[in-house]
Amino acid sequence: MEERKSKFKRVCVFCGSSSGKKTSYQEAAVQLGNELITGETVGEVRTVSDMHQRKAEMARQADAFIALPGGYGTLEELLEVITWAQLGIHQKPVGLLNVDGYYNSLLSFIDKAVDEGFISPSARRIIVSAPTAQELMRELEILAPHWKVG
Repeated sequence: MEERKSKFKRVCVFCGSSSGKKTSYQEAAVQLGNELITGETVGEVRTVSDMHQRKAEMARQADAFIALPGGYGTLEELLEVITWAQLGIHQKPVGLLNVDGYYNSLLSFIDKAVDEGFISPSARRIIVSAPTAQELMRELEILAPHWKVG
């Protein structure tokens, strides 16, 4: 089996606290894990004082962000890093693992916001989506030279 070497050293993954109803969500999480494993030690525990410090630390440490299917917490963290990118707080790619079209409604909403003038077309391009982990990683790595990574 060929070992894959990602351009990203650290990827922050947002996901639901439950596995959801479809086995495809669990399978996608495993596939993403397989895409991200590089043979190096994975994971680290850091103590923080609150959620704000936790999110700031994750944003500082990560080279990219990926959201798996999830609920309110996943959406909140996803939208925050998108907003931070729009404001120039970070310059790192943001991806949606759009398993079985899970995020289609969100993407349609964002496209509607662009059409209505609430989100600029350039800000719309902050989000990359793909139906599989392999496709998403490939798309994020293609965009990586346009972002500050590493």
